[in-house]
Amino acid sequence: QVHLVQSGGGSVQAGGSLRLSCAASDNTLSVYCVSWFRRAPGKEREGVAAIDSLGSISYTDSIKGRFTISLDSAKNTLYLQMNSLKPEDTAMYYCAAGWGTVINGTCNGGSNYWGQGAQVTVSS
Repeated sequence: QVHLVQSGGGSVQAGGSLRLSCAASDNTLSVYCVSWFRRAPGKEREGVAAIDSLGSISYTDSIKGRFTISLDSAKNTLYLQMNSLKPEDTAMYYCAAGWGTVINGTCNGGSNYWGQGAQVTVSS
């Protein structure tokens, strides 16, 4: 069992940067496959970035080179650094913890635990 609490997000102009944080309690994040998802209005949920228990990382193609996922084991906190933001990055972003290995920005074993979400809005 793990409880995920998100922080960060907000509004920024295109080309700007934001950082999302996802702090965990009750268990150690590094034993899980952890990931970031997003859901834009009218669109399906999309896996953005994931890092598994061995440290392998995967990103979805649309954010490669702009976003960076990282896990600070000492703080038991997952981050998503988002640079060169575009209006199409506007969405609600969620962190998640689950199992498996990474593929196409997600964990192939699914996600059992979710953060509460954080809105990211990018204006042109």
